[in-house]
Amino acid sequence: MTRKPAPVPPTPAQTVGPFYGYALPFPGGPDIAPAGHPDTLTAHGHVYDGAGAPVPDALLEIWQPGPDGDRTGAPGSLRKDPVTGGHAGRDGVTFTGFGRVATDADGRWAVRTLPPAGAPYLSVCVFARGLLHHLFTRIYLPGPAADADPLLASLPPERRATLLATGTGPRTLRFDVRLQGPEETVFLDFQ
Repeated sequence: MTRKPAPVPPTPAQTVGPFYGYALPFPGGPDIAPAGHPDTLTAHGHVYDGAGAPVPDALLEIWQPGPDGDRTGAPGSLRKDPVTGGHAGRDGVTFTGFGRVATDADGRWAVRTLPPAGAPYLSVCVFARGLLHHLFTRIYLPGPAADADPLLASLPPERRATLLATGTGPRTLRFDVRLQGPEETVFLDFQ
């Protein structure tokens, strides 16, 4: 008679997740800009691991000031559906300054937003498999305000480049997040 081996308890790497499929991505999460707004810009890119492979199960949260420089945002990203009690998502007209987007099977992500005033960047929080803690970074929009930013000015050119979005078309910017490796994105430490 052969015995079945006893179940092996999960390792810490197996218990971290990701657990993003329920309630974290929400309807309209990538649509920070109100529908049809003429100043909408699209930020998009990939999330890559240390080996350069796409991360298909990452989650990015974006925070930013509004086009008027207001940093308080507006409620409305996680409205409840009055009929089902589920998450209805955005109302389509309110700029909240907050977005949440999951990467697809190829590690791609995209958000639609408005250019921020008062800061030349979008703040980003990255959640991904294998990370015990989320990571903070910034997407700097090209232009004179980014050139004058004290954080960017304090970095060597090769590190600074990891925070700069590049134009890929009219009102379209690309920003890739590299979790490790020689071109690792600069991540910020908030205490």
